[in-house]
Amino acid sequence: MLALRFLRSARRDAFVNFLSSVAAGGIALGVAALVLALAALAGLQDALRSEVLERTPHLEIELPVGADVAAVRERLEGLDGVVRVQEIVRGRGWLRSGGLVQPAEILGFSGDLPSFFPGAGGTVEGLYIGADMATRWGLQVGDQLEVISPLPTLGPLGPQPRVRSLPLIGTFESGRTEEVERLALPIDMARTLTATGRSSIVVTTGSLEAATALVEPVRALLPPRSTLRTWKELNRPLFFALRLEKTVMFVAVSLIILVAALALVADLALLITNKRTEIGMLGAMGAEPRQLRWAFLLLGGMLAGAGALVGGVLGGGLAWILDAQQWVRLPDRVYFLEYLPFHVQSSDLVSVLGLTMVLAWASCYFVAQRVGQAPPVEALRR
Repeated sequence: MLALRFLRSARRDAFVNFLSSVAAGGIALGVAALVLALAALAGLQDALRSEVLERTPHLEIELPVGADVAAVRERLEGLDGVVRVQEIVRGRGWLRSGGLVQPAEILGFSGDLPSFFPGAGGTVEGLYIGADMATRWGLQVGDQLEVISPLPTLGPLGPQPRVRSLPLIGTFESGRTEEVERLALPIDMARTLTATGRSSIVVTTGSLEAATALVEPVRALLPPRSTLRTWKELNRPLFFALRLEKTVMFVAVSLIILVAALALVADLALLITNKRTEIGMLGAMGAEPRQLRWAFLLLGGMLAGAGALVGGVLGGGLAWILDAQQWVRLPDRVYFLEYLPFHVQSSDLVSVLGLTMVLAWASCYFVAQRVGQAPPVEALRR
């Protein structure tokens, strides 16, 4: 009741009313800016994460030398939730067509093309390359390409590079976030190019969450000295960079809210000064200092809560409009997106509102300590 009466009486004082509007408006602007910035960052990170995870195995297992790959595959295929188990071989090399040469990551596969090569055109084993690369080089299905391995072969004239000529069977969707071109070819051919004695197995599940839940059951079926990595571990540097980027953005933009919360200090200090006589009367009538401090804390909380609510609605609404209308366009030659998406996450919104109220209450608590310090008689005399 006291907080509401102080709030209503402050409207009659133009300067106090102005400071209150500035404090609440600054908090609303800071909250809106932080919500909008986090929504833009979340939208961009979600798109990047989806782009990368679409080309990442759910589970990848590196088996020790001499392991019985067929037996391990049979055991893994019997697990509930496992969709596909494939043996793969990884390596590095070059792809050459005429006078064009491109460094590439070589992946040998057994059976169908793995699911982390999305949009594959082709149904038989053979050489697959990215669609963008095929377009740049003007390649078509059936063209003969050379895959070159960095491992040499000793011949009559000394070390010679290992070269295999293969027809192009199909293409897959190239990822615009990939730093190295990828090519896929049958596993027997890949072994001759990479000369590796270690085999790997990729496990495809129904979803990323299902892959995480299958970690322990899969690890129990593996031979000793096997290495199991999930999609999280395969992309750990990327995920760490995204979390760090979001944390830095949150801290930087939240400084706006901190400055706006400090404006409440001036507003409440001026209000306490103007209401010193009333505060003395309340003290003489039996109001405890604790009750008076709590009233001013509630008053500051009302101003901060109103500003935070308006800012949250404003920032969330603006983010929704910008995402729906696709108004923030991006140059497609620079970014992998045509427009900047905005995703307002509930956890981000709760964090912003919670931080706003904590900063506002901390500022108000500093000022509210002055209430009730002077004796009621001294307050009435002044």
